[in-house]
Amino acid sequence: MSEPAPVDLLDVIAFVRVVETGSIANAAVRLGVAKSIVSRRVSRLESVLGAQLLTRTPKGMTLTDIGREYHARAGAGL
Repeated sequence: MSEPAPVDLLDVIAFVRVVETGSIANAAVRLGVAKSIVSRRVSRLESVLGAQLLTRTPKGMTLTDIGREYHARAGAGL
């Protein structure tokens, strides 16, 4: 049986910044990277965790219950 993929700290930081700033675009500015990089990092984190952290809509995004819980734990550690 293969080991689960490790969580990349930069992916966690990107997710926390998205939540703190309210959008991928604002998080990208704060991190000094392209929006596509932030989006990719959050998607990869969700894939590694096997859970959807954000619900994306044309008008923005909201945290899922799992995302809220993960943010509380991850944000406290950063």
